[in-house]
Amino acid sequence: MPGKPLVAIIMGSDSDLPIMKEASKLLNDFGVRFEVKVLSAHRTPELARKFAMNAKRDGFQVIIAGAGGAAHLAGVLASHTTLPVIGVPIETKYLKGIDSLFSTVQMPGGVPVSCMSIGKSGAKNAGISALQILALRDIKIHRKLDLFRKDMVKVIKKKNKNLNLRVG
Repeated sequence: MPGKPLVAIIMGSDSDLPIMKEASKLLNDFGVRFEVKVLSAHRTPELARKFAMNAKRDGFQVIIAGAGGAAHLAGVLASHTTLPVIGVPIETKYLKGIDSLFSTVQMPGGVPVSCMSIGKSGAKNAGISALQILALRDIKIHRKLDLFRKDMVKVIKKKNKNLNLRVG
């Protein structure tokens, strides 16, 4: 996939990679260029700020940010850019990601973050949401999303048919 990446996938820690790979898989499947980085709202605040401030100039159109615990990453990035920021709360050991969810979703008026569900399904939906944003300007992505939805229906219909064969 030549050219500049359109989507940034930012993680608070490399331990978030198994979750955030769900977003990268979808972007890969759709042929959308992306870049993955580890930036922490707390451990590397200046690097996170600089990234967000320069993201639009660097050609990014959407930022996906996954973080656990205090999960301030998406909000910090959103506070320094006008690009759409999609937050993915990462499950934590003690509070099972509820802390991450609350930290991601509780943004003050004027600094929006689109918040997905906790964990892998949230990362997958973040990838789909990023694709939907990109599809507003790219008919090829739009068509692929239509096919993606139709394929989901086919898979469910096939599962129902197989299920009825096993039960009956």
